[in-house]
Amino acid sequence: MQYVAPHLCGVSFNCPHCGAFAHQTWCNVFANEIQDRVGYGDSVRSETSADNYVEPQGGGIFVSPYRMIAEFQLEGLASSTCTSCGRVALWIAGRMAFPRKNLAPEPNPDLPDEIRAEYDEAASILDLSPRGAAALIRLAIQKLCKHLGQPGKDINRDIAALVKGGISRQVQMALDAIRVIGNESVHPGEIDLNESRETALMLFKLLNLIVEKTISEQKMVQDLYESLPESKRQGIEKRDAAS
Repeated sequence: MQYVAPHLCGVSFNCPHCGAFAHQTWCNVFANEIQDRVGYGDSVRSETSADNYVEPQGGGIFVSPYRMIAEFQLEGLASSTCTSCGRVALWIAGRMAFPRKNLAPEPNPDLPDEIRAEYDEAASILDLSPRGAAALIRLAIQKLCKHLGQPGKDINRDIAALVKGGISRQVQMALDAIRVIGNESVHPGEIDLNESRETALMLFKLLNLIVEKTISEQKMVQDLYESLPESKRQGIEKRDAAS
């Protein structure tokens, strides 16, 4: 199932605790203002019910049971509860404050190790700095182009070369989207990533898609082909050599 990041007032998303895609119930957060009362002996007895009265030791000072004197809603605070695991997440000013966990999807398992560091760092700052996360994902794309056989110095030229090499239109559009948005994060222009964390989040999904199309699918086909009997593969090679 497609990953859905936790978001304010979301009906369903992947729980930050258990990871399950589950329905969420939302509540406002209230605070109880309480007052403690300090007194001597019988002077407090009249203000305290018989059940809650605490007898002072030796006539000394004591603190009576707490008493709630007001209840009020905490502005800007909310809680979501996962119907799968029952655990609560706390939100402040529209952002998840607890648990502190990156909100990006898990990287594609076939993401090359030399690119994983950029992905993980970008994921760790996604909620704090969408612009910084976008810039790191753009760097990851530049490294991926190099992994795919390009120089890795000019991402625009690398994409053009990959297009000539036969990458799909879908992959080309994903590459260019990350290139442009990541560049805008470094040189602010028409796209304000500080106002759209969802745009930065989409870059992670696009990177995983690119890895799926350029590495994972080819790896799957290669593994399947190599599982064929050797005699069959030799026959295929002879056929291709003769054509």
